[in-house]
Amino acid sequence: MPRFFIEADLNVDSTVELTETVFHHWVKVLRAQVGEKATLFNGQGGEYEVELVEVAKKSATVQVNSFNPSNRMPKFTALLGQVMSKGDRMDYAIQKAVELGVSEIQLLTSERCEMRLKYDRDQKKLDHWQGIATAACEQCGLNIVPKILPPMSLENWLQSKLPQTKLVLAPNKDEVDVLYNATPDLALLIGPEGGLSEAEISAANTQGFVNWCIGERVLRTETAPVVALSILNYKF
Repeated sequence: MPRFFIEADLNVDSTVELTETVFHHWVKVLRAQVGEKATLFNGQGGEYEVELVEVAKKSATVQVNSFNPSNRMPKFTALLGQVMSKGDRMDYAIQKAVELGVSEIQLLTSERCEMRLKYDRDQKKLDHWQGIATAACEQCGLNIVPKILPPMSLENWLQSKLPQTKLVLAPNKDEVDVLYNATPDLALLIGPEGGLSEAEISAANTQGFVNWCIGERVLRTETAPVVALSILNYKF
């Protein structure tokens, strides 16, 4: 059964007109017919089974039949601080982090950050990344869409209020069992292509971040969140 995110209020035993985006994807692209069913979620928790009851040239209406309260969230809450990278690497990092259950993604700039544009004024790019997060939720079954937060400097983020458990991926550091006493509410810092500088890692350590070295290999910036979040899913 297809799944779609919809920006609309949903209530059992009511009818809802599909938004333009859902109408295009389900009716125009997938050629849905009256009587077909789908799952809709609006990011407010849970999901709804709906049935297509009316199709017009430019609109369609569904009947909301039932509600499932499950959100399929992992047993931990992870705030990902991800230094921005160019091109498809950032898209991939966001998509996979969402699929693996990240709760929020804070975009960061750092000394070696490839992107120097002021993306807090580039709403199109932020909307693009938020759209990737939404599409990832449609695909994987999550019903709460993680927020993609506008960029801020690594320095300012380190000084903000963060969870008790704070981990920074730091290759080539001494390996310790950083997850032994880890709480299920945590922050995860991942640097850019080229990594965080020694000064940045030291600054993170000063703010309570513990170095996390995952094996002997250096992971790419878009691969690191996938591996780290996979381990956290296994841990918790």
